[in-house]
Amino acid sequence: MPYFLALDAGTTSNRAIVFNDAGQSLAQHQILLTQHFPDDGWVEHEGQDILDGLIESGRQAIADAGLQASDIQAVGLTNQRETTVVWDRATGQPIYRAIVWQDRRTAPICEGLKAAGHQPAVQDKTGLLLDPYFSATKVAWILDNVPGARDRAERGELAFGTVDSFVAWHLSAGQRHIIEATNAGRTLLFNLDTQDWDDELLALFNVPRGMLPSVVDSAGDLAEIHPDIWGAPLRLTGIAGDQHAALIGQAGIQPGMLKSTYGTGCFMIANTGATRLASKQRLLSTLAYRIDGQPTYALEGAIFNVGTAIQWLRDNLRLFSDAAETQAMAEQAHQDQVYLVPAFTGLGAPWWDAQARGVLCGVTRDTGPNEMVRAALEAAAYQTQDLTAAMAADGQSVERIRVDGGMVVNDWFCQRLADITGAEIDRPEVTETTALGAALLAALGSGHFQTLAQACSAWSLQRRFVPALEESQRAQSIEGWQLAVKRALVR
Repeated sequence: MPYFLALDAGTTSNRAIVFNDAGQSLAQHQILLTQHFPDDGWVEHEGQDILDGLIESGRQAIADAGLQASDIQAVGLTNQRETTVVWDRATGQPIYRAIVWQDRRTAPICEGLKAAGHQPAVQDKTGLLLDPYFSATKVAWILDNVPGARDRAERGELAFGTVDSFVAWHLSAGQRHIIEATNAGRTLLFNLDTQDWDDELLALFNVPRGMLPSVVDSAGDLAEIHPDIWGAPLRLTGIAGDQHAALIGQAGIQPGMLKSTYGTGCFMIANTGATRLASKQRLLSTLAYRIDGQPTYALEGAIFNVGTAIQWLRDNLRLFSDAAETQAMAEQAHQDQVYLVPAFTGLGAPWWDAQARGVLCGVTRDTGPNEMVRAALEAAAYQTQDLTAAMAADGQSVERIRVDGGMVVNDWFCQRLADITGAEIDRPEVTETTALGAALLAALGSGHFQTLAQACSAWSLQRRFVPALEESQRAQSIEGWQLAVKRALVR
């Protein structure tokens, strides 16, 4: 039986899972990733921590599956997307910590570019908005704030990439400087129409072309992994940004299919097929994946803080010790008009306010830990409702959502999500869909599967949650949420 190793470079952990070709998980290992917060709105990772966590997780997962590295047919990689790394080509060492996708330090740069009138042209080329979420201003910040970095970049001494680029470079012992297409599409430097780096965008953000990796498909013979890594010369044959990998893991490969992932943030992606749908509701037009040079497009809404709200209640306020406790706490809450807007690092779609900060509304003397937990879980549902409403206004109806991520094991949350959005919520048998998508791409890229449809054929439903809330109650709850969001907005 063929086995595939999926590497998942996440925001709060690095994991590896061994799958068979039926999409079944045989073993997994996870290592937490330390986040650094050196200033307000700044979020950073150590690049070496990412590499070490992935390599060690891969070693442990292979061993726990009772396999040798030589038993692995191919490796797939999925990663936190816009996170930016700049490293020395000679040593492979980052010249600064990785600036994480959540980081908001470049908000003034983005505001200046908007004020100068660059937003329409940037959106037309990239499908994205001018926001510190994306990679381009992060690269420019590193070059302008690390002494000598810009001169070194101009001389070709430095390399830039998102996390997939940095990992592929090191797995291949510096032989491959590549970036997968869905990750390239999140940099603000990639033209969706030409499927290449755009010289006008490079000039706008002042990023030297010589730093950039080669753009590759989501599946194919992408890199040879040095045998010193795991003890055998494996092949890296699948890569996708985490949300795109989850779309594939959810078998969302037909136009109109939609998935929503609940992890550190929440990311909803609707497959729009060969059509690039331009949003009028401040959603993102992006790549779903690229196979054999052919792009498939998607419409995406990004929410920055979902799981982080639960983490904040656990680690900062110490309301519980394990996230598994939140279902029982939400069920016991007796208030439903407490709203938490978790704008810890600003608000994403459809608001896009980098300066927004979190607010808690509706608190009374009766408000306690249970009500706080319920508000945090409901915040994910309300923010999802914001996205579904925006998608509907853009012409993408949302009647059913395939969900995944750590939060969806919570039945109360899934039911509340159905009630607030008014959509049916489908939870699959395999909820580790991000890693599964990476494994399926690896299987496709290695030639084990001939088509993406064949790779995705094993998807199965575990449970469907149907809306059960009266429409008047739903409308009243959403109205309260909208009022709470207005208190968080700065603009």
